[in-house]
Amino acid sequence: MKIGIIGSGKIGGTLGKHWAKAGHEVMFSSRHPEELNSLVTQAGKNAKAVSVAEAFEANADAYLLAVPFKEVNRIAEVFAGEYGQKVVIDATNPYPERDGEIAQEVRDSNRNATEYTAMKFSTALTAKAFNTIKADDLKKRAFRDTDRLAVPFAAQDEKSREVTKQLIEDIGMDAVYVGDLSATRAMEVDQQVYGVSTDKKELSSKLSI
Repeated sequence: MKIGIIGSGKIGGTLGKHWAKAGHEVMFSSRHPEELNSLVTQAGKNAKAVSVAEAFEANADAYLLAVPFKEVNRIAEVFAGEYGQKVVIDATNPYPERDGEIAQEVRDSNRNATEYTAMKFSTALTAKAFNTIKADDLKKRAFRDTDRLAVPFAAQDEKSREVTKQLIEDIGMDAVYVGDLSATRAMEVDQQVYGVSTDKKELSSKLSI
């Protein structure tokens, strides 16, 4: 699969390296791709650094959205013509102390954060994953045959569900489907499985599924 990483920080950078190791073609992106050379070197031959515009123009199979929540609106508007019918995996979280009023508004509203992202990326096929996991656990607990880490995810449709499930399992973790995007409340900041690193059985119990 060709994967565009939109936001190459701790979560995006780590996932990109894992997916490159798993054999996927990875494009790390940022406003300053020249600053990602070290990350590309660590990821190996299946990775390269590009601008955010180049990542969207490359017509990837899936995009990981791992930017501060306050950037969701801008990215969705600027690249609206590029992500239609592409899978966008939303790994963002709204933190008012970092992201300002928009984060607080979304957290106070009746919709969850992922439904907000899906509304902004209206032509994409949106999924939610990797927003609950601690960066250190994501880094250290991949590619295990035993004591596998479970990753909760939600998806808008069958295609986004299949792609997201595969990309979780390709890095040696167990995918736990929670439902469509309306079911992601349990994955949000300070909710049942936010920050929880555990196995599939315990995670499913916490989610009551």
